[in-house]
Amino acid sequence: MGDGRIGVDESGKGDYFGPLVIAACYVGAEHLAELEGVRDSKKLTDPIALRLAGKIKATCPHSVIAIGPAKYNELYAKFRNLNTLLAWGHARAIENVLELQPGSLVISDQFAAGGAVVKKALYEKGKGVEFRSMVRAEADLAVAAASVLARAEFLRRLKSLGEEFGIELPKGATNVIPAAQRFVAQHGRDNLHRVAKMHFKTTLQV
Repeated sequence: MGDGRIGVDESGKGDYFGPLVIAACYVGAEHLAELEGVRDSKKLTDPIALRLAGKIKATCPHSVIAIGPAKYNELYAKFRNLNTLLAWGHARAIENVLELQPGSLVISDQFAAGGAVVKKALYEKGKGVEFRSMVRAEADLAVAAASVLARAEFLRRLKSLGEEFGIELPKGATNVIPAAQRFVAQHGRDNLHRVAKMHFKTTLQV
């Protein structure tokens, strides 16, 4: 593991319904014993991800930024580019963790010109860290912990959005059209932006 580092990851990017959640998590040698069982959230069931997230939150300095669908659509209209929006969110989460725990290394999954966009979006504290953008970064424990935090928050918020509107909102982007059509029938097309990412091609099909 070496010295501590900050991992950063997101959840909800490819899901039509629900928020985009970005999490950053600091993991040092002192946290290892508590993080047994933590791995890339894509390899975990939902209940296990939710349980592990509680453990990670109790153990590690972290920051979770959730951008609900309405805000996401507003930001997407402003940035016009998902990578720029992601970089902005990654940078904010990293900065928040640096406020709690100084660190010199940040590891992220590879996107957006090898992390250059994220580095550009960082403020003063973040400018001094080494930023490593890697393929399959979730193999790193700090990134895996961030991925679990992001996934758990995404699941919680997706469920609560569904409860708010009285309709089950599925994960993913392939089996969502029937649910979206039910939503529009019940709540009108003008409210779809409150639960869905409107720039997805799915919106036209709905």
